[in-house]
Amino acid sequence: MTTTTRSQFGDFLRSRRKKLRPADVGLNDGQRRRTPGLRREEVAQLADIGVDWYVRLEQGRAVSPSEATLDALARALRLDKAEAAHLRALAHRNEPRAFVRESVPPTIARVVASLDLPAYVTGRRWDILVCNEAASDLLGFDRLAARDRNIMIYMFIEPEARRLFGASWSDEARRMIALFRTNHDLYAGDPAFVELVERLRSGSDEFARWWMAHDVRSGASGQKVFAHAQHGTQRYEYATFQANDDPALKLAIYTPVDGEVSQETVN
Repeated sequence: MTTTTRSQFGDFLRSRRKKLRPADVGLNDGQRRRTPGLRREEVAQLADIGVDWYVRLEQGRAVSPSEATLDALARALRLDKAEAAHLRALAHRNEPRAFVRESVPPTIARVVASLDLPAYVTGRRWDILVCNEAASDLLGFDRLAARDRNIMIYMFIEPEARRLFGASWSDEARRMIALFRTNHDLYAGDPAFVELVERLRSGSDEFARWWMAHDVRSGASGQKVFAHAQHGTQRYEYATFQANDDPALKLAIYTPVDGEVSQETVN
């Protein structure tokens, strides 16, 4: 692990430890606790590792946990599949190359442009690299300044996203933070990621507060409901795909749900 990744590894362990209650893992609460969550000694006991060793991991010290230790920590902290995968990704991360904004191959760009369905391509930092007319009409990406064409900036800084998602904005925003975190932690020390997170923190109180939770989750398909100013309430299914040309590129496609698209104008 790099120094930055070790820090993220330790922060993640700490965040999961603080989320657990003694009763969650079969321990007696006993004396009143000054801080929420399990104690470090309790996690070490549950994982059957030394307290000193666990403290070094949480402090981001230069230690290398084995696969058996990672498995034990995942069980002790009751990590779900996405959280356990994130823990292992951080543990195995070597020095990454400096982030460079990706470029979309012309063939992929032409495919996206040819689609009638809303579609766009993002990179590792969730920059919006290419979007088609249908995506611009639905999401308003074409109205963003060049430096603002990023999914996280759009969601937390641009007023358009709050209007479009309406009552579902909070749930969708928290879901996006947890998804983005799995990318961010692997590049946490890179200036491009640092600049993005600092801008989000200063521009959105919700982002600053939810970011501290250090939640992670894996990507999945699903549905989104939009309150579009011109086209009314619209429900879409969405799915994402990685590009063979560059696995960092992710194609998102939105498909209207049958019978769930209203043409009435939203007031």
